[in-house]
Amino acid sequence: MSDDSQGLVDKAQAWWNTRIIDIHPGEIGIRGYPIQELIGRISFPDMIWLMTRGELPSKGQSKLLEAALVASVDHGPHAPSIAIARMAVTCGVDLNNAVASGVNVLGDIHGGPGQQCMELYEEVRAASGNDLAASTDRVLDSYIARNGKIIPGFGHRFHPVDPRVAPLFALVESASRDGTVSGNYARIGREVEAALRRRTGKAIPMNIDGITAVIFSELGFPPPMGRGLFILSRSVGILSHAWEQTQLNQRIKGPMPKEIPYTYSGPERRSLDPDR
Repeated sequence: MSDDSQGLVDKAQAWWNTRIIDIHPGEIGIRGYPIQELIGRISFPDMIWLMTRGELPSKGQSKLLEAALVASVDHGPHAPSIAIARMAVTCGVDLNNAVASGVNVLGDIHGGPGQQCMELYEEVRAASGNDLAASTDRVLDSYIARNGKIIPGFGHRFHPVDPRVAPLFALVESASRDGTVSGNYARIGREVEAALRRRTGKAIPMNIDGITAVIFSELGFPPPMGRGLFILSRSVGILSHAWEQTQLNQRIKGPMPKEIPYTYSGPERRSLDPDR
């Protein structure tokens, strides 16, 4: 092989560089582990951790990650990501298209607050000194000035108290006691909740995004991964609803029954100028 040809081959091999997987005929290695040694021996949350972090988690870390993933799977057919997937199915698309349609709307508002809450916690952590309450108040002042009064991870349009928070918080506290996590972000989350009560005079409880932000931060995931992990979790709900919808044989199901009209707010009926 000429030097030029060898250079071209070397360049082609270097085009994709990954530390995640190594594949050869008859061999699959995940982060150095032969796949046959992982199958049947590690859980799916373990595999998520290995893929995204490079090493296997401890049992305590895996338990916390799994709990957060389980809690975020679904929130009913009124959730936009779920509703969109179900409507997509009635338009005749395949299951993969329906799931992709649902995932594609998990943006900054529906799907992103967990990541944003992790970023807020990180601001508080970076600013906190001896007085966590004062630091939290200062960070909230700055956050609200930049982003408005809605604080991601707190309050819920449907639940006065989100039923998923207490059991997840109990798991975090247990993990903190046994040394699996530090507990620092749990304290920050509680302090943000307390600061919101001080500011507003009413309870604005932590929601699922707030508590999973605590868990993902405690486990050492960077904020953008918070959204990615939520998407992994919610994809299970999207898939389940899309599959259920395929069994109903309904066609072109819109966001409301046809008997319920939408509101028209345009010009009143008019005629086109005959001279036009």
